[in-house]
Amino acid sequence: MSTTEPFHDPHIALNRIYTKRGDKGQTSLVGGQRVSKDSTRIDAYGTVDELNSFIGMAIVSIGSDARLEPLRKILNRIQHELFNLGSLLATLPADVHPKQPRVTDAEVTRLEQELDEMNEPLPSLRSFVLPGGTRLNTELHACRTICRRAERITVALSNSEEVPAEAIQYLNRLSDALFVWSRWANHVLGIEETLWQPNQAASGTAS
Repeated sequence: MSTTEPFHDPHIALNRIYTKRGDKGQTSLVGGQRVSKDSTRIDAYGTVDELNSFIGMAIVSIGSDARLEPLRKILNRIQHELFNLGSLLATLPADVHPKQPRVTDAEVTRLEQELDEMNEPLPSLRSFVLPGGTRLNTELHACRTICRRAERITVALSNSEEVPAEAIQYLNRLSDALFVWSRWANHVLGIEETLWQPNQAASGTAS
């Protein structure tokens, strides 16, 4: 996209919230096609929507803490990008408009840059990290796991239907970024990480 405003603005009017058109287990794609609500495509963008809700929870947990302001700005942008991704996944490839919201190489590259920047000050890991320490950390870990699920479903969709490569790339980078951001949040707040210790299991500590 070479224009300053690459995507068109939404053209919707949500005057009625319920229409009863989904009472028989079907819903409409952007192009008007009626599909089953348990289809892989619906599952894909529904899970992206779920992820967006959890991102919102993380933003609320950040609140007005100035130490976390860089992350809040990133997550605010991510919410818009996830809606763009949902718009793309809710549209059959033949119906995608040139200016329809989507994720592109620019979003993937931006995530990689932000991931690297926030990973730089973090201590090297010698074990896996367990969620904990702060509410924000655990919410970001929840976001990470939902993002991985969205990625898996989108990959499954790509095995039967055409899916833009950027959609899978974006979800893959975002899940990695959410892991780094969860660590970064605890680091900035001065909270010690909890590392996985296999022998803390009942079988490892039994006398």
